[in-house]
Amino acid sequence: MDKALAPEQLYRHCDLSRLPFTRTDELPHESDIVGQERAVAAVQFAIGVPQEGYHLFALGPSGTGKRFLVEHFLRRHAASRPAPPDLCYVHTFSDPTRPTLLQLPAGTAPAFREVMLELISEVRSSLSAIFESEEYQARRHAIDEEAKERPESAFSALQEQAKQHSLGMVRTPLGLVFAPLRGGEVVTPEQFKSLLPEEQEQLRTEIDRLQQELQRVLRQVPQWERQRRERIRDLHRELASLASGPLFDEACQKYQGLEPVLAYLASVRQDVIDNLQELMQLAEAQAEAGFDGAVKIGPALRRYQVNVLVEHQDNAPIIFEDNPTFANLVGRIEYQAQQGNLVTDFTLLRPGALHRANGGYLLLEARKLLQHPYAYEGLKRVLSSRRLAIESLGQALSLTSTVTIEPEPLPLDVKVVLLGDRLLYYLLCAYDPEFTELFKVAADFDDSVPRTPEAETRYAGLIGALARRDRLRPLSAEAVARIIEQAARLTGDAERLTARLADLRDLVQEADHHAAAAAHEVIALADVEMALAAQLYRADRLQQRMLEETLRHTRYIATDGEAVGQINGLSVVQLGTAAFGHPSRITARVRLGEGEVVDIEREVELGGPLHSKGVLILSALLGARYAADEPLSLAASLVFEQSYGGVEGDSASCAEFFALVSALAEAPLKQGLAVTGSLNQHGEVQPVGGTNEKIEGFFELCRARGLTGSQGVLIPRANAKHLMLAKAVVTAVAAGRFAIYALDTVDDGLALLTGLPVGVKDDRGEYPATSLNGRVVARLRALTRARRALKQE
Repeated sequence: MDKALAPEQLYRHCDLSRLPFTRTDELPHESDIVGQERAVAAVQFAIGVPQEGYHLFALGPSGTGKRFLVEHFLRRHAASRPAPPDLCYVHTFSDPTRPTLLQLPAGTAPAFREVMLELISEVRSSLSAIFESEEYQARRHAIDEEAKERPESAFSALQEQAKQHSLGMVRTPLGLVFAPLRGGEVVTPEQFKSLLPEEQEQLRTEIDRLQQELQRVLRQVPQWERQRRERIRDLHRELASLASGPLFDEACQKYQGLEPVLAYLASVRQDVIDNLQELMQLAEAQAEAGFDGAVKIGPALRRYQVNVLVEHQDNAPIIFEDNPTFANLVGRIEYQAQQGNLVTDFTLLRPGALHRANGGYLLLEARKLLQHPYAYEGLKRVLSSRRLAIESLGQALSLTSTVTIEPEPLPLDVKVVLLGDRLLYYLLCAYDPEFTELFKVAADFDDSVPRTPEAETRYAGLIGALARRDRLRPLSAEAVARIIEQAARLTGDAERLTARLADLRDLVQEADHHAAAAAHEVIALADVEMALAAQLYRADRLQQRMLEETLRHTRYIATDGEAVGQINGLSVVQLGTAAFGHPSRITARVRLGEGEVVDIEREVELGGPLHSKGVLILSALLGARYAADEPLSLAASLVFEQSYGGVEGDSASCAEFFALVSALAEAPLKQGLAVTGSLNQHGEVQPVGGTNEKIEGFFELCRARGLTGSQGVLIPRANAKHLMLAKAVVTAVAAGRFAIYALDTVDDGLALLTGLPVGVKDDRGEYPATSLNGRVVARLRALTRARRALKQE
């Protein structure tokens, strides 16, 4: 099999014949979502299941369109569902600390609020009118006169009785008393003593009797006054009922069939009658101040207001809460400062996202939810109980003991969707047992989709939809094809397309900017190329700096000639959203030892576990391949030269093995070739990541020094399908000035790097003496003999 890859294997072009349009505004406006069949099925299932606990967690990398796709299906499903009831809180007259929740037909709550305002205003006006009427004045006057006559007649009767016995009623500082009269004048003490004893005793007896009767009358006066007030209250209630009854009856007619509303109106009617005096005093005070009673709402009238918490229209709501704090989820109770105290009532209740989403759907960013204290716990508690009570965080945690209100809880009917990455989902599954009971459905969004002809066609429609949504210029077919090719490059796989719609959207927006600068009517291929070049230029400062240091020979990287035990490995640097490849010199030294291969990076704790694993694998391969029947008698060391940071991954294990074999065989390696790939214990070359960036990083160095035609990169054959290389690389390969080689085994790489026959074992299990493998075996045997000789000494 040919090891050198052909130019057409280095870049998979998008076939323009599969794009049946000239510009994207010719495409239908509705475009299907590309791929994500598994996630779509999960979303549709979660939406359709009404049972408790089937909430949804949409997991996947950011930018994959999780929220867009979920909202797309939610809107489709919500359109078939009726709007939920409006939510209102009203005063509870029997217990003001427990406001009552009213649920009204969708869209009617604001009208109900206005009905109540108008009702109370009209009731007050009617009461003012009826209590200023002649009928009321006459009946009130009659009650007052009757009440006034009763004590007067009682006193008159006592006076008449006193006159019959020559006694008179006299007012003294100690109260009313009876005294004897002579000639209409009160008898003096001297005159009283001059009377006969029998007459004196008779007068005393009569005075005591009348005095007792007077006390009885005086005790009845407060009772008569209470009776007067009660009769006046009855009159007020009678007239208030006559005045307000038709108004309340009219309001009740509007809400027939809504029993909670009718019960509330009945309680309001009773409270108006019970607090008639307070309402009349308020009306008089406002009239004296010049306020319009129909508009001004005083503190005494707040209890008749309606606090419209949530109003719905048309269909089931879809709510996205960007700041999911505890209060923003479950609502909050606000307070007002009055005379140094914080007070509240039902009019200061404010809804949370769960109130607005009740009867519909609520979307939350899982990471933001977990970042806010107690928000996640509060959400779980509400979803578990399916009851939503507005309370402060202090109440929920029992941290405060102040007097507050406890609103009636809302029976909750909501489907919650959490959006987050996979790690967060798996952590919640592992550490929160309640999580999987509430979020039973996971919609796993892939970060890429297969690159089939059908997918490319649908991808074109998606690109057109992105442009229309952002009101950008339409794209030409060539521009769309280039974006599709870039979508494959972003996945690091020519056979897949990225599902990260955010990256594509950014590219289309930037291409539109360049099209505007060039006064293009449509976004052309050149505009997309300029946008890609600008993205690369903004992010490649460090790459260019490292290339500059290499060209100045500050970093030692050879791109021509040969060297023993020295090879160019390739690695990828990831900085934010940018990634680039660069070569690193890897060297190996061999000496007599006890079979130990020292990973210098690991010894100084710069090597990660995966890199160390790769070194151990190549050590095992070395022993099994060249010294299966006798112990290794070498001490070898491997190192990334001029590496001052961490080294991780096993993609350099092939290069390290080649350097080690070169050092053992003392066979020079071609420095114009760079290597990436991992290996297993059987000598097979395994695929690695970042192949495109690695090849381009070495190519840029070679091009800066001058391409000789003998330079190239060795990659695992399994990585050939991933190649989407830059145009400059493909052009150089086509011109024979650069080469990409695909390896199946380490023997393929050794042959290319040394130019020597690798050698295959004969029937005796021996490699040819002149082959590369034969030279390695010979060197190891020489080291073994030397070791034995030293031991014998």
